[in-house]
Amino acid sequence: MADKNLTIIEHIDEVRKRLMVIVVFFIVGVIASFFFAKPLITFIQYDTPAQQVVLNAFNVIDPVVIYLKVMVFLAIIIISPVIMYQFWAFISPGLRELERKITLSYIPFAFLLFIGGVSFSYFVLLPYIMKFMINLSDQLNIEQTIGINEYFSFLFSILLPFGFVFQLPIVILFLSRLGVLEPKTLVKVRKFAYFGLFVLAAFITPPDIVSHLFVTVPLFILYEISIVISRLGYRKYEKAERLRLLEEAKAEQQRQIDEVLNRTDEQ
Repeated sequence: MADKNLTIIEHIDEVRKRLMVIVVFFIVGVIASFFFAKPLITFIQYDTPAQQVVLNAFNVIDPVVIYLKVMVFLAIIIISPVIMYQFWAFISPGLRELERKITLSYIPFAFLLFIGGVSFSYFVLLPYIMKFMINLSDQLNIEQTIGINEYFSFLFSILLPFGFVFQLPIVILFLSRLGVLEPKTLVKVRKFAYFGLFVLAAFITPPDIVSHLFVTVPLFILYEISIVISRLGYRKYEKAERLRLLEEAKAEQQRQIDEVLNRTDEQ
């Protein structure tokens, strides 16, 4: 939805500039994360979920790999508002002034929802997953020897997806406010959306009904909240469209009046 007057080459150049800004901020974020990585690693190692297992290093470079992974993870969180802003800046030329201001205000809320998703997956979901895995290992008489590198990789594979999924209401509001997505469409595809969320929950949770419901129910609630938000956003879009059409009609009417007056003056 960037400016329609731009050529394809100009669009590509604009995307390149936006990506370059993101890369620069990412590098800065990685550097800044260096000072926070060690406290976060220590916190995760001695927090409740990890206390249930013994974390081992199976490779000499594992400590360095973990440090780099945590730095990248923190950098992504730190620069996520920048990524959102660059996306907004790319599409904003195709928006009206009021739409620019409104959609720009969504960025802080999207960031908060991202943090909320990460927090939910770590403090609520992860303990249940670890408890289930440990109980299953005990039932099968399996002694788990967990690599710290594998543990952190598993951890981030849960945290980041939930961070993005929790931004669903903002994405829906954004599309509805622009008139791209109608609430009735969300209602119409509700059963398919529920099925997709049910399958998603199955992939990221252990195969027990409690953990699965613990993830599925919040996702369903999130979707219903998105429908409500979509209705609010679409109403504002319709109101703005009515005002725009009314202003255009008034402008056209005034133009016709001016033409009549000009002809009268000429006569």
